[in-house]
Amino acid sequence: MILLMLAAVAAPAIAQDSPKFSREQVQFFENDVQPLLKKRCYKCHSGSKHKGELRLDYRGGLLKGGESGSSLNSDSPEDSLFLSAVHYDAFEMPPQGKLPASEIAILSKWIGMNAPWRAGADVPPKDDVAEAHESPTVNAKTKAFWSFQRVVKAKPPEAHSELANPIDRFIAKRLADAGIAPMPQASKRTLIRRLYYDLTGLPPRPKDVKAFVEDDNPKAYERLVDRLLQSPQYGEQWGRHWLDLVRYAETNSYERDGAKPFVWRYRDYVIRSFNNDKPYDQFVREQLAGDELDEYSEDAIIATGYYRLGIWDDEPVDQLQANYDDLDDVLSTTGQVFLGLTIGCARCHEHKLDPLPQENYYSLLAFFSNIRRYGVRGNDTVLRASVQMVGAKESILEYEAALADWKRRLSETENSLREIEKQVRPKLKGGLRDDFKRERVRLQVMKTVKGDIVSEEQFETYRKLFEKRDELRRSQPEGLKQVLCVKEHGPTPKPTHVLVRGNAHAKGKEVQPEFPEVLGFEPPNLPDSSPFEKSTGRRRVLADWIANPANPLTARVMVNRIWQHHFGQGIVRSGNDFGMKGTAPTHPKLLDWLAATFVEDGWRLKPLHKRILMSETYRRSYAQDKKSADIDPLNHLLWRFNMRRLSAEEIRDSILAATGELRREKMFGPSIYSKIPAEVLAGQSRPGAGWGNSAPDDRFRRSIYIHVKRSLVTPILSSFDFPEPDLTCPVRFVSTQPTQALGMLNSEFVGDQAKRWAEKLEKQFGEDTRALATHVLTRATQRTPTDAEVESGFELVHKLEKQHRLTRSESLKQLCLLALNLNEFLYLD
Repeated sequence: MILLMLAAVAAPAIAQDSPKFSREQVQFFENDVQPLLKKRCYKCHSGSKHKGELRLDYRGGLLKGGESGSSLNSDSPEDSLFLSAVHYDAFEMPPQGKLPASEIAILSKWIGMNAPWRAGADVPPKDDVAEAHESPTVNAKTKAFWSFQRVVKAKPPEAHSELANPIDRFIAKRLADAGIAPMPQASKRTLIRRLYYDLTGLPPRPKDVKAFVEDDNPKAYERLVDRLLQSPQYGEQWGRHWLDLVRYAETNSYERDGAKPFVWRYRDYVIRSFNNDKPYDQFVREQLAGDELDEYSEDAIIATGYYRLGIWDDEPVDQLQANYDDLDDVLSTTGQVFLGLTIGCARCHEHKLDPLPQENYYSLLAFFSNIRRYGVRGNDTVLRASVQMVGAKESILEYEAALADWKRRLSETENSLREIEKQVRPKLKGGLRDDFKRERVRLQVMKTVKGDIVSEEQFETYRKLFEKRDELRRSQPEGLKQVLCVKEHGPTPKPTHVLVRGNAHAKGKEVQPEFPEVLGFEPPNLPDSSPFEKSTGRRRVLADWIANPANPLTARVMVNRIWQHHFGQGIVRSGNDFGMKGTAPTHPKLLDWLAATFVEDGWRLKPLHKRILMSETYRRSYAQDKKSADIDPLNHLLWRFNMRRLSAEEIRDSILAATGELRREKMFGPSIYSKIPAEVLAGQSRPGAGWGNSAPDDRFRRSIYIHVKRSLVTPILSSFDFPEPDLTCPVRFVSTQPTQALGMLNSEFVGDQAKRWAEKLEKQFGEDTRALATHVLTRATQRTPTDAEVESGFELVHKLEKQHRLTRSESLKQLCLLALNLNEFLYLD
């Protein structure tokens, strides 16, 4: 009764405190302000898990404020703490970067009106309170989320129809709306370097730069784009981006970290697919269901090595749980890489951020549940479960028959030899008996005792059998190509159950293969009985759905990845998460236009590359502008080009290219082992185990061909942020740390390359230090150095020789080392 009375008293008080806002003010809030709050503030300041005790998802939260007090000063709105924070006066909110001036203006206008809100906003909204405690459900509202809607090809803005490239028209409209003027086009020297690294991962040669800069033909830039897209190095560069996504590594992790057999064939398949401009929908189908496609091909079988790239525990405590851990790795990777969905979050419970119920997780898992585990224990089990021969079916059958016949004849011959040896061995004495333990000298021993222990006839029989066995061993039928691939338990699908809290031993409801409910597709059309001898055909159904042009995610996700690698940031920043808590697209209409055009072009990547590279947006300079930087400090609207540091592989390959040691013509085949210092090898659980010793000529191949050992990454690659290969990597971190500079100055690899380069240059230029310095700086920066730069190089060599008493060879090595450490060598603008 007392509580009811208190409630009755409190209710009018709240109503009296709530100001009355006009309909126009409330509309302004709902149309302009609330979307901005959701985009910029709700991630940290809404629901039950809000930061700093501040909630901004209802007006009462704004009034109450957080740890620093009320955010709204109703008596003097212009003095509100909220405005101080967005202006970066007292606090700095959001911490990721100051808001554009246009957005600050909207918020300032709103606070100046005393923060209008719809009636009833003085208490936490019921829906938002529920969302804070419950997982999103599949309903009309969640189905309407932008990335779950089918792609509709937007029309490029008419206001900028003078721009030939539709990409530029979309970008220009956003810039104009924000009051930003784009930066001018970059210099030709900058553009050729940018293009070479983007498309091949290698620097242009100075003569290529000179030819392009001096070419006045209006088509010169387009011809350069076309030539680089046809370069064999294109597949190596863009194939590496794909390998990051699929967590490519060549070993299994854990203590032994054993090598995966023939895994390098998958890497070669990826490179060739990019070079051949294989349609992306075919690329998807081959990796997910290459063994179940209508047309048999070696490529398609090799592509299913995708399933074998993850980590493998060869002695798990719980085999059943380990099997589900492996399947989870496959499902989680597939969801993120191909669909941009973090479906793996629903393994143990309903997804907390997206409308993906736990049952959806296991319905998707049902497409994969019949896959055999990579191995059970030991290399022989891996070969049985994950390796097969490829070739024409007739060839495989012929080979298997010939191999069986060879094994039978060899076994019969060895058994006959053993029968004779069993009779002779007990009769031998002394040294002859010891010698007889070694297989290769048994014929000589038999010859020694011929006529004594062994008859002439027995000896001849043994000799012929001995020689026959040797001949059989030398003449084993030549094998077909062996590949790492997926295999299933057979054509009958294993049942799939929801696992309570992800526990393999707590089976719940049985489920059938289904697509995520929120995407609104009809149930999959599963065959009544498998059309395949060794698999269920379910992966084919999933692959066809993912590669379906009607799938709203597949094309968007891949287009976004291509954009990201050209501009350093995707249209959607969270490349593996297109869900409700992923980042919203900065240019949603452009993204859909690109996705629709990509599908219209037959899912081919090279036309997509060219469309982006031919835009004015891509060709902008890195120049700075204070007004634009104030409005858009993070360059979301692309008013300039983003500078970037070279990737780990680009740095190593560029060093080899500058010194003339890069073996770019050597492509494909088994991976090579770079030279790793003994001190680094000693850090393994078994020092040096699993790291070979490649020939010097092979060690200088491109970095993509280096053996990727999970527990031992080549130091220069590790220092410069090579991705952690246990998980999918949508974008690499770019760190700045002392070990990078120390390694570039002192590592054995860079020092050896500087020495080799210096030795070549000393032979080429002799005592002409200025000409030598000019050559070094030109190779390192792909431009003609200034007179002052050349003079600095000359002075360095002179000083090292005269004051520090270094030999000329040592001094030239230091000059080369200096060139390889220039910021201009390591950064791309």
